[in-house]
Amino acid sequence: MKTFNKDIPYNDLPLLPPKADLETTKILKKVITSSRILSQLNGAITNLPNPQLFLDTIHLQEAKASSEIENIITTNDNLYQSIVANKKIENSATKEVISYKEALWYGLEQLEEKPFITTNLCVEIMQRIKQNSSNIRTTPGTTLSNVDGEVIYTPPSGEQIIRDKLENLENFINIESNLDPLITMALMHYQFEAIHPFSDGNGRTGRILLLLYLKMAKLLDIPAIYLSEYIITNKAQYYTNLRLVTENENWEDWIIYMLDMVESTAKKGLERLEEILSLMEKMSGQIKEKLPKIHSKELIEILFRLPYTKRQHLIDAKFGTPKTVGNYLIALEENGFLKSIKLGKEKLYLNHNLMAILEK
Repeated sequence: MKTFNKDIPYNDLPLLPPKADLETTKILKKVITSSRILSQLNGAITNLPNPQLFLDTIHLQEAKASSEIENIITTNDNLYQSIVANKKIENSATKEVISYKEALWYGLEQLEEKPFITTNLCVEIMQRIKQNSSNIRTTPGTTLSNVDGEVIYTPPSGEQIIRDKLENLENFINIESNLDPLITMALMHYQFEAIHPFSDGNGRTGRILLLLYLKMAKLLDIPAIYLSEYIITNKAQYYTNLRLVTENENWEDWIIYMLDMVESTAKKGLERLEEILSLMEKMSGQIKEKLPKIHSKELIEILFRLPYTKRQHLIDAKFGTPKTVGNYLIALEENGFLKSIKLGKEKLYLNHNLMAILEK
């Protein structure tokens, strides 16, 4: 059994894969149910007429939840208004959430070009989250504390030691093994958080890596899932299970927790997707009946890409002149499909029924 002292840099953090039994009966049973629901979600997304349609909304929700874990709190209204409006973002929390979403998109683009998760990619993602040029930790003295200020963990210290641990992690992620990819994902996440390679942004970078890995491992062709929502709801258990791996090599409970996260989030994602599609179909039918002259599949997609829209979105989609599209939006509001709000000099239109689903 390894020795661990919370007050000393954990330079002896074992390399991956661990020597523990990672395929207990309990784990393998859970892998089956988690994989099944994830596969159902993947099928539901890829079979959509436009699989990219909800991605902005889903990734913004993931960014919001992941940032909330770090006590960076913004509202859906602030977030979506900031994305849609031509207005400087004043709210620092909203800025951080949008940076997270852009870092996620950057990571996905990089995977398309080169399907590997590397140390350099981790650094680039963190830099985009934090909007700075910091790199691997080089100064000693980093510790993690609980809410009472008590040190609970001291991660590895020394740039070369950290880079060696990351190299091992990189090899583990990218070289094929006999482990189920969901088990690999759980091990990868623990290891990244235990290495804690950056001065700030580790948690959010680690959660982006989860989505990138799901895509890289071909478990989700389009990673339209927000895993961080589960961690918010089960935050104490998340940190407890991380600590139990470090202190007692209790891998089973950690892996089960991560599999539960995947299963629960995929299930909720499926339900939410079905609810949004049902609303989309219902609203499309109602607009066709009440406003047949302005109804089109393209218009409905614009109203569901993000909860807020504006005249420029319709102009860009070639729906007509500013006056024409303005009249469209007024008619949609008068018939109860949208609600308008003034933001500075701009008028935004909220698909309030879609927002209600996202707020659940």
